[in-house]
Amino acid sequence: MKISKILIGAFALSVISSFAYADDTAFHNGTVITGFGKIATIDSDMPLPKKLKLRVSFDVAAAGTPGAVNRKLDSLARFINMHAEAGVALKNMDIAVVVHGGASKDLTRKNYYAAQYAGAEIKNAELIKALVENGVEIYLCGQSAVYHDIDKSDLLPGVKMALSAMTAHALLQQDDYTLNPF
Repeated sequence: MKISKILIGAFALSVISSFAYADDTAFHNGTVITGFGKIATIDSDMPLPKKLKLRVSFDVAAAGTPGAVNRKLDSLARFINMHAEAGVALKNMDIAVVVHGGASKDLTRKNYYAAQYAGAEIKNAELIKALVENGVEIYLCGQSAVYHDIDKSDLLPGVKMALSAMTAHALLQQDDYTLNPF
């Protein structure tokens, strides 16, 4: 009985390890948002139009783990990197992100963030800077900002304040942005 539990445990560990290894080797850095948003090269059966234009907004509400990059923001970098690798010109990608809820704190400067998370370092700052430098519009829900006592001066450079997340999404949709569900 004990041996079978050990064998099952060893098998499970080897399967999990093989997935972890595959993740490390199958993904690589993109060329636009370097150091974030790792991608895999895909031989896709769904070709992209030659002059594809993307107008996409993302919604981020869940806070990242204190002291780590918010995974939803990293997914945004991955979206840009994988489409660039697939041949979509950066000038043909209009990307916006609307941040609210607990994720609001992930857009703040070092001092505010550290005060909220027992001295933790804000790992999103470099990613936010790269996103802004590559034309991504980043909007913080003003209602969430008030709730979390975040002032405009607490925000990382390039982050803009919206009246609310609901308003930001409504305006982006009126401007032909689609909402990415991931």
